[in-house]
Amino acid sequence: MTAESSLVSGLAGRYATALFDLALADKQTDATAAALDQVGALIDSSADLSRMIRSPVIARAEQSKAMMALLAKAGIGGLAAKFVGLITANRRLFLLPDMIRGFRVLLSQHKGEVAGEVISAKPLAPAQVDALRQRLAKVAGRDVRLSTRVDPAILGGLVVRLGSRMVDSSLRTKLFNLQNAMKEVG
Repeated sequence: MTAESSLVSGLAGRYATALFDLALADKQTDATAAALDQVGALIDSSADLSRMIRSPVIARAEQSKAMMALLAKAGIGGLAAKFVGLITANRRLFLLPDMIRGFRVLLSQHKGEVAGEVISAKPLAPAQVDALRQRLAKVAGRDVRLSTRVDPAILGGLVVRLGSRMVDSSLRTKLFNLQNAMKEVG
C-alpha cells in the first residue's frame, strides 16, 4: 500500500488505493485516470446512469451488462474497465464516483499536485477553467489538477475546493446566510 493511502478513507478509499497501486505498478496511472475521468463524466452527464449505479433493486447481472456495454461503447478498456467490472460484481458500483475522486486525489498527490474541484451552476468555458486553474496554482504554490462539476442547485456563483480548503460563494449559500440573518433580527 502506498504512503498516499491516508489521503483517502473508507471503503471507497480502500478501493481507490488498490486501483492506484495497481495502476502505478503497471505504469498506467495516466491512462487509468483518463478512463476514470471519462466514466465520471458519463455518470455526471446522465441522470439515468447515476440512478442505475445507486439502485439496490437492479440485479448485479443487469448492472454488469449495462456497465460493460456502456464502457465498450465509450471505448473504455484496460484496468479501468476491469475495475468497474470488479466493483459491479462486488455490489459496490454505488461508490464509483467516490472511488474516482479518491483515485484523482492519490494521483495528484503522487504527481506533486493539489487536487481542486470547482462546482458551478452552469458549465464553465474552457478559458474560465484555465483562468481558475492558474489562479488556484498561485494560491497553492504548485500545480493544480482541477475537476469541474455542474450543480444547478447552487443557483449561481462557485464552490471551490482546493485540497482541504473550501470557499463557497454560491448564491444558495448567500441566500441561506441572508435568511438566517433576517431571522435573528426579526
